Amino acid sequence: MSNKTFLEQIGERVYNKRKKQKLSQAELAEKIGVSVQMISNLECGKKAIRPENIVKVCEALNISADYLQTGYTVDNEMSEILEKLSNLSPSEIKIINEMIDYMNNNK
Repeated sequence: MSNKTFLEQIGERVYNKRKKQKLSQAELAEKIGVSVQMISNLECGKKAIRPENIVKVCEALNISADYLQTGYTVDNEMSEILEKLSNLSPSEIKIINEMIDYMNNNK
């Protein structure tokens, strides 16, 4: 089990998602309607996030509350697949789509 506290784990998830989306702390704070200091405290695990801000953070970072709190989504496998698909070119997506159609038709 991790030596990090629950708040530090939440902060790390927010930090990682924010960086992946190439948002600054100021940009995330503006999207949520909070101060940059609040984002800093959240990411460092210094303060808990208010319940009313959980939804705002999740919406701004396009994550679920499950992921924010546990690091897992309800359908973690599907999220992994979607993330991988998002990195493919349109022609690669077309090939994957054809493969899925083929597999569905040959059951």
